[in-house]
Amino acid sequence: MVLPDRPDAWRAVASQASEPQCVLAHASGNPWLVGTLARDELTSVTLGSLRVAVIGSCPVTATRLRELVAGVGTVAELNALARVLPGCWHLLASLDGVVRVQGSLTGLRRVFHTRIGDVAIVGERADALAELAGSGVDERVLATRVACGPLLPPPLGEHSFWAKVHALAPDCYLRIDPGGALGELRWWRPPDPELSLLEGAAAVRQALQTAVAARVRRGQVLSADLSGGLDSTSLCFLAAQAGRTDLLTFRWAEAEQCNDDARFAAHAINALPLAEHLVLPQDQMPDTYAEPGDNGDVEAPYPYTRTLARSRHNATLLAARGAGDHLAGDGGDELFHHGNTAYLSALVRRRPITAIRHLRGYRALRRWPWRASVSALGPRMDARTWWHHQAAQLSSGPPPRYVPDLDWGYPLRAPVWVTPAAVDTARAVLRATGDAIAPSTSNRAQDIAVSIPRTTGPHYRQLARVFSQAGLRLQLPYFDDRVVEAALAVRSHERATPWRYKPLLVEAMRPVLPAVIAARTTKGSFGEDARIGFRRHLPEILEIFADSALASHGLINTDLLRRELLTPQAQDTVRHALEDLLGCEAWLRAAQTPMTSGRTSAAATTF
Repeated sequence: MVLPDRPDAWRAVASQASEPQCVLAHASGNPWLVGTLARDELTSVTLGSLRVAVIGSCPVTATRLRELVAGVGTVAELNALARVLPGCWHLLASLDGVVRVQGSLTGLRRVFHTRIGDVAIVGERADALAELAGSGVDERVLATRVACGPLLPPPLGEHSFWAKVHALAPDCYLRIDPGGALGELRWWRPPDPELSLLEGAAAVRQALQTAVAARVRRGQVLSADLSGGLDSTSLCFLAAQAGRTDLLTFRWAEAEQCNDDARFAAHAINALPLAEHLVLPQDQMPDTYAEPGDNGDVEAPYPYTRTLARSRHNATLLAARGAGDHLAGDGGDELFHHGNTAYLSALVRRRPITAIRHLRGYRALRRWPWRASVSALGPRMDARTWWHHQAAQLSSGPPPRYVPDLDWGYPLRAPVWVTPAAVDTARAVLRATGDAIAPSTSNRAQDIAVSIPRTTGPHYRQLARVFSQAGLRLQLPYFDDRVVEAALAVRSHERATPWRYKPLLVEAMRPVLPAVIAARTTKGSFGEDARIGFRRHLPEILEIFADSALASHGLINTDLLRRELLTPQAQDTVRHALEDLLGCEAWLRAAQTPMTSGRTSAAATTF
């Protein structure tokens, strides 16, 4: 937690938390940074009355940090520092009674704030602040999550689930003045996408090399996912390039017979002879949906309940093999996959022939009808209208499958088991979100590209805590600020096309990867893993919802839920919605139990 420069701030925390530890102090001597953290993740410097701290995976030394902040006269001038620091970090500053706090651009490192009396308290954990403030669940945020699912775009998807606890937008920093006033000031805007594919590829490669090197800690094993997919495989080869001879690669054998991940993973294994390689068969790890009632996180509903037991098992296994950090390729899809086609509507006005060619490619790839495709190239709804449209369509059933997806986010649709009262609450929240959004004058496609990693970044933050419980730090280089910026600087229609799979990442990694892996055009599927686990653990799932906390809050109809789950050959959309629903159910049950100071103390040790 970060405290303002006033003596009663320490008393506000010390009176309710168990033995808070002061790590750093303001120039006045008042406590500034309070909590427990790993010393190898903290770099701090003092220059007169200025205190600056960087917490996280950042390869900056104290000497270099001191050089970068020399001459800083206000906390606003630290924008320049925030724009050059590599890695994934929190940036804190204290200067003449003014405090600055910020997290990472994707929400992988977050900032929350609340008030205890008239004292502003800032922290990385919403639940820890809620305990200090004595606040409970924000019923409106929970109802919206149950109705709309986990893929709520910002700003709505970034809200705290605890009343009186507020979340800072990732592209802003929080300023606390000596008098206690709070301000959220935007310090970052996405780069203009002006680089060619080849120019951008060089920048992406450099950013990823720096990101992986930032995770190199000598004296311990570095484990890394090696699924065979392009994202994780690239990180393995970058780690080897950085000189890691103690690399332990890991993958689980998939149940899907048509998944060709294993073939490409075998090519990678042969090209990494100095690494140790671990492949875990299906029968040596938990099923998907195993232990479906477990709570993955105390701060917010855990979105990946389907693989929670498997993640815990694998993290424990790797930690037992001596790993201290684990590299994972999560975030690669968000940056490099061709899911964002919003650029087409702007491209048709600048380069109409190129836009038509891309549109024809996407039509073939995604089965878009001609009429809907041509209509999609016309004027698009603004962000405010989109939120209101989602509110109006929330209970209208699944969206059409084969339509152009050029809007501000995934269509939001409530499953049939969500109650009318919960839908009404969610509609009101969606409309209020749209009304609060200022008109955007920037590149619309670029705004959407930024929102995609911001939508999932907070979720992977929760996954990182699952790994930390096993003593393993989950490292996600694709979510680093500088990596995100490098990807966004490339022209939208070259960053993703209908004819190539992740062209920007392929070009960036071409000098690093074996040619056969760089030429891959497929993506593995794990649908059979999900179907097998769902069938095996359906009785446990039904038992959980027989006495549902969500139902007692009037959010779901368990009879309709049971009907959908027992339908023969339940659709994938039902299982996807169920996965997050299980997270909401387990979290609400945990949130209703009395908090303990011991839980807050443990929560403060992980991001």
